[in-house]
Amino acid sequence: METVEMNGGTDGDSGEGTPRPGRWHRGRLGPLNMNHYANKKSAAESMLDVALLMANASQLKAVLEQGPDFTFYVPLIALISISLILQVLVGVLLIFIVKWNLNDESKHFQLNVMENITTALVFIIVVVNVFITAFGVQRPKVSA
Repeated sequence: METVEMNGGTDGDSGEGTPRPGRWHRGRLGPLNMNHYANKKSAAESMLDVALLMANASQLKAVLEQGPDFTFYVPLIALISISLILQVLVGVLLIFIVKWNLNDESKHFQLNVMENITTALVFIIVVVNVFITAFGVQRPKVSA
């Protein structure tokens, strides 16, 4: 039977049978800090939420400038309003998720429920925005 040495290579191994940290590990040893990971993830989601919020606000302005004579005026106002309200709700949920400590096991169930609600709301927001796009928001024509 052939044996494989873990410490006999030229990879700079310490010789104790443990692999050295990978290239992207940056020398940090120890477990992954789940709070840090979750906070970064929630911050990224919040930035995307803000970008979509700004886009919906711009779409709402364009629809209002079109006026009630626009074919899909009422449906677009309703859909954009629903999207904006849901986005604010997701933003509030993300704030609560970031504030709670993931290492506290008594909060795991509540955090899981809040994450699931947030995911469901984001899915609904995406579907609503698909319909907003389908109805089309045209910019008012500028007459020269």
